[in-house]
Amino acid sequence: MKYEQAKITAEILKALAHPVRVLIVKALTKGDRCVCELNELADIDQSNISRHLAILKKSGILSDRRVGMKVFYHLQTPCILKAFECAVDVVRVETKRRDASLKVV
Repeated sequence: MKYEQAKITAEILKALAHPVRVLIVKALTKGDRCVCELNELADIDQSNISRHLAILKKSGILSDRRVGMKVFYHLQTPCILKAFECAVDVVRVETKRRDASLKVV
């Protein structure tokens, strides 16, 4: 991997580095959603949701389309869910390691 590829990869991972953005991506696994639906995911206002959506869109994870007055978001790269699965695996392994170290003490 070249430095430029590593830099782009880091930007994509950084785009996922917020709980609201993780919730958005997970919600979009069930299909396209408009901002009004995504707004219900977290107790934040629509301007904040829109900011998070813009970050995910800029990174290439999401795309959008306008239907009348509504904007619908689509998971452009479903393969990103593999990263989520990997993160869950890391949490499981780390939890087991910490639990084991607590039993030793």
